Amino acid sequence: MEVDIDGKKSTDDCMPEKLFEELDNDPSTKLDNDQLDRITAMVNEYQGNIKSHLIEQQEKKSSRADRLADHIASFGGSWTFIVLFCAFLGIWMVINLMSLAFDKPPFILLNLILSCISALQAPVILMSQNRQAARDKQEAILDFAINYRAEQENMELKALLERLDKRLERIETQGLSRQAEREDNNR
Repeated sequence: MEVDIDGKKSTDDCMPEKLFEELDNDPSTKLDNDQLDRITAMVNEYQGNIKSHLIEQQEKKSSRADRLADHIASFGGSWTFIVLFCAFLGIWMVINLMSLAFDKPPFILLNLILSCISALQAPVILMSQNRQAARDKQEAILDFAINYRAEQENMELKALLERLDKRLERIETQGLSRQAEREDNNR
Protein backbone atom coordinates (compact mmCIF):
# COMPACT_ATOMS: atom_id res chain seq x y z
CA MET A 1 0.00 0.00 0.00
CA GLU A 2 1.06 3.54 -0.64
CA VAL A 3 0.36 6.61 1.43
CA ASP A 4 -0.48 9.76 -0.49
CA ILE A 5 0.08 13.40 0.47
CA ASP A 6 -2.98 13.74 2.71
CA GLY A 7 -2.06 10.58 4.61
CA LYS A 8 -4.86 8.51 3.08
CA LYS A 9 -4.00 4.98 2.03
CA SER A 10 -4.44 3.92 -1.57
CA THR A 11 -4.03 0.47 -3.04
CA ASP A 12 -3.00 -0.79 -6.46
CA ASP A 13 -5.71 -3.44 -6.41
CA CYS A 14 -9.23 -2.64 -7.62
CA MET A 15 -11.96 -3.12 -5.08
CA PRO A 16 -15.17 -4.59 -6.55
CA GLU A 17 -17.35 -2.34 -4.42
CA LYS A 18 -15.50 0.75 -5.62
CA LEU A 19 -15.76 -0.40 -9.24
CA PHE A 20 -19.45 -1.09 -8.81
CA GLU A 21 -20.09 2.34 -7.28
CA GLU A 22 -18.19 4.15 -10.01
CA LEU A 23 -19.81 2.21 -12.85
CA ASP A 24 -23.24 2.35 -11.22
CA ASN A 25 -23.09 6.16 -11.34
CA ASP A 26 -22.66 6.00 -15.12
CA PRO A 27 -26.06 5.19 -16.69
CA SER A 28 -24.49 3.91 -19.91
CA THR A 29 -22.74 1.01 -18.14
CA LYS A 30 -24.66 -1.22 -15.77
CA LEU A 31 -22.59 -4.17 -14.56
CA ASP A 32 -23.45 -6.74 -11.93
CA ASN A 33 -21.12 -7.92 -9.16
CA ASP A 34 -20.02 -11.03 -11.07
CA GLN A 35 -18.90 -8.96 -14.04
CA LEU A 36 -17.11 -6.51 -11.77
CA ASP A 37 -15.38 -9.36 -9.93
CA ARG A 38 -14.20 -10.78 -13.27
CA ILE A 39 -12.93 -7.38 -14.41
CA THR A 40 -11.18 -6.82 -11.10
CA ALA A 41 -9.54 -10.23 -11.23
CA MET A 42 -8.41 -9.68 -14.80
CA VAL A 43 -6.97 -6.23 -14.09
CA ASN A 44 -5.03 -7.55 -11.12
CA GLU A 45 -3.89 -10.73 -12.91
CA TYR A 46 -2.90 -9.19 -16.24
CA GLN A 47 -1.05 -6.08 -15.09
CA GLY A 48 2.21 -7.41 -16.53
CA ASN A 49 2.64 -8.36 -20.12
CA ILE A 50 -0.99 -8.87 -21.08
CA LYS A 51 -0.67 -9.77 -24.72
CA SER A 52 1.96 -12.47 -24.21
CA HIS A 53 0.00 -13.86 -21.27
CA LEU A 54 -3.13 -14.04 -23.43
CA ILE A 55 -1.31 -15.83 -26.25
CA GLU A 56 0.32 -18.22 -23.80
CA GLN A 57 -3.04 -18.95 -22.19
CA GLN A 58 -4.64 -19.60 -25.60
CA GLU A 59 -1.80 -21.95 -26.56
CA LYS A 60 -2.29 -23.91 -23.34
CA LYS A 61 -6.02 -24.24 -23.98
CA SER A 62 -5.72 -25.16 -27.65
CA SER A 63 -5.30 -28.76 -28.63
CA ARG A 64 -3.23 -30.08 -31.49
CA ALA A 65 -6.40 -30.39 -33.59
CA ASP A 66 -7.29 -26.73 -32.87
CA ARG A 67 -3.85 -25.55 -33.98
CA LEU A 68 -4.13 -27.74 -37.10
CA ALA A 69 -7.54 -26.19 -37.86
CA ASP A 70 -6.01 -22.72 -37.53
CA HIS A 71 -3.22 -23.60 -39.96
CA ILE A 72 -5.62 -25.17 -42.46
CA ALA A 73 -7.92 -22.14 -42.25
CA SER A 74 -5.05 -19.71 -42.71
CA PHE A 75 -3.77 -21.66 -45.74
CA GLY A 76 -7.30 -22.12 -47.16
CA GLY A 77 -7.85 -18.37 -47.07
CA SER A 78 -4.59 -17.42 -48.78
CA TRP A 79 -3.68 -16.50 -52.33
CA THR A 80 -1.26 -19.41 -52.35
CA PHE A 81 -4.17 -21.82 -51.91
CA ILE A 82 -6.20 -20.10 -54.63
CA VAL A 83 -3.33 -20.17 -57.14
CA LEU A 84 -2.42 -23.80 -56.35
CA PHE A 85 -6.05 -24.91 -56.51
CA CYS A 86 -6.63 -23.15 -59.85
CA ALA A 87 -3.45 -24.80 -61.17
CA PHE A 88 -4.70 -28.19 -59.93
CA LEU A 89 -8.08 -27.67 -61.64
CA GLY A 90 -6.44 -26.56 -64.87
CA ILE A 91 -4.03 -29.50 -64.95
CA TRP A 92 -6.87 -31.94 -64.11
CA MET A 93 -9.01 -30.62 -66.95
CA VAL A 94 -6.17 -30.53 -69.49
CA ILE A 95 -5.11 -34.12 -68.69
CA ASN A 96 -8.70 -35.35 -68.88
CA LEU A 97 -9.40 -33.59 -72.19
CA MET A 98 -6.39 -35.28 -73.76
CA SER A 99 -5.78 -38.92 -74.48
CA LEU A 100 -4.85 -39.73 -70.82
CA ALA A 101 -8.44 -39.19 -69.73
CA PHE A 102 -9.45 -41.04 -66.57
CA ASP A 103 -12.27 -38.58 -65.71
CA LYS A 104 -13.97 -37.59 -68.96
CA PRO A 105 -16.20 -34.53 -69.08
CA PRO A 106 -18.39 -33.65 -67.16
CA PHE A 107 -15.58 -34.48 -64.66
CA ILE A 108 -17.62 -36.46 -62.13
CA LEU A 109 -14.56 -37.51 -60.12
CA LEU A 110 -13.39 -33.88 -59.96
CA ASN A 111 -16.84 -32.83 -58.72
CA LEU A 112 -16.64 -35.49 -56.01
CA ILE A 113 -13.18 -34.30 -54.93
CA LEU A 114 -14.34 -30.66 -54.85
CA SER A 115 -17.41 -31.58 -52.80
CA CYS A 116 -15.29 -33.51 -50.30
CA ILE A 117 -12.81 -30.67 -49.98
CA SER A 118 -15.65 -28.20 -49.40
CA ALA A 119 -17.38 -30.48 -46.92
CA LEU A 120 -14.19 -30.78 -44.87
CA GLN A 121 -12.82 -27.28 -45.30
CA ALA A 122 -15.98 -25.41 -44.21
CA PRO A 123 -16.20 -26.90 -40.68
CA VAL A 124 -12.45 -26.47 -40.19
CA ILE A 125 -12.71 -22.79 -41.12
CA LEU A 126 -15.73 -22.38 -38.82
CA MET A 127 -13.80 -23.98 -35.93
CA SER A 128 -10.94 -21.58 -36.51
CA GLN A 129 -13.30 -18.60 -36.70
CA ASN A 130 -15.00 -19.63 -33.45
CA ARG A 131 -11.64 -19.85 -31.70
CA GLN A 132 -10.66 -16.44 -33.11
CA ALA A 133 -13.97 -14.96 -31.93
CA ALA A 134 -13.31 -16.33 -28.43
CA ARG A 135 -9.81 -14.78 -28.48
CA ASP A 136 -11.23 -11.47 -29.71
CA LYS A 137 -13.85 -11.48 -26.95
CA GLN A 138 -11.22 -12.13 -24.29
CA GLU A 139 -9.01 -9.37 -25.72
CA ALA A 140 -11.96 -6.96 -25.71
CA ILE A 141 -12.66 -7.73 -22.05
CA LEU A 142 -8.99 -7.20 -21.23
CA ASP A 143 -8.92 -3.94 -23.19
CA PHE A 144 -11.94 -2.75 -21.25
CA ALA A 145 -10.33 -3.71 -17.94
CA ILE A 146 -7.06 -2.00 -18.83
CA ASN A 147 -8.81 1.14 -20.06
CA TYR A 148 -10.99 1.22 -16.99
CA ARG A 149 -7.97 0.86 -14.69
CA ALA A 150 -6.12 3.59 -16.60
CA GLU A 151 -9.15 5.85 -16.25
CA GLN A 152 -9.22 5.15 -12.51
CA GLU A 153 -5.54 6.02 -12.19
CA ASN A 154 -6.08 9.22 -14.19
CA MET A 155 -8.93 10.20 -11.89
CA GLU A 156 -6.76 9.47 -8.84
CA LEU A 157 -3.97 11.61 -10.30
CA LYS A 158 -6.44 14.38 -11.06
CA ALA A 159 -7.73 14.30 -7.47
CA LEU A 160 -4.15 14.33 -6.18
CA LEU A 161 -3.28 17.32 -8.38
CA GLU A 162 -6.38 19.16 -7.19
CA ARG A 163 -5.38 18.54 -3.55
CA LEU A 164 -1.86 19.75 -4.30
CA ASP A 165 -3.27 22.83 -6.01
CA LYS A 166 -5.46 23.61 -2.97
CA ARG A 167 -2.48 23.16 -0.65
CA LEU A 168 -0.37 25.49 -2.76
CA GLU A 169 -3.15 28.07 -2.70
CA ARG A 170 -3.36 27.79 1.12
CA ILE A 171 0.41 28.09 1.44
CA GLU A 172 0.45 31.13 -0.86
CA THR A 173 -2.42 32.70 1.06
CA GLN A 174 -0.69 32.04 4.37
CA GLY A 175 2.60 33.37 3.01
CA LEU A 176 0.92 36.54 1.72
CA SER A 177 -0.90 37.10 5.01
CA ARG A 178 2.33 36.59 6.98
CA GLN A 179 4.15 38.96 4.67
CA ALA A 180 1.39 41.51 5.13
CA GLU A 181 1.61 41.07 8.94
CA ARG A 182 5.37 41.62 8.84
CA GLU A 183 4.98 44.71 6.74
CA ASP A 184 2.36 46.02 9.21
CA ASN A 185 4.66 45.23 12.16
CA ASN A 186 7.63 46.97 10.46
CA ARG A 187 5.70 50.23 10.03
